[in-house]
Amino acid sequence: MSELELARSRFKDLHESGCFVIPNPWDVGTARALGRLGFQALATTSAGFAFSRGLPDHPDALTLDAVLEHVGEICESVGLPVNADFQSGYRT
Repeated sequence: MSELELARSRFKDLHESGCFVIPNPWDVGTARALGRLGFQALATTSAGFAFSRGLPDHPDALTLDAVLEHVGEICESVGLPVNADFQSGYRT
């Protein structure tokens, strides 16, 4: 099983086991800290990412490319499943 498939399976298992806490790191440092605290999954935060850049929490404040890069950095920084917050979904 690939690393991605394993993460998907673990994330699915968390949902099937009942309630669990999924914190929202706003950068790589907080993602790593939350992982070290024992959280089993993380979720990105559009507001936290925008605010960390001095921007408002608004769908037009961050480009899709910037969000994808940010989500990628969070994913690469921890060996945990990560749920992505895409605000309005960046519809065109």
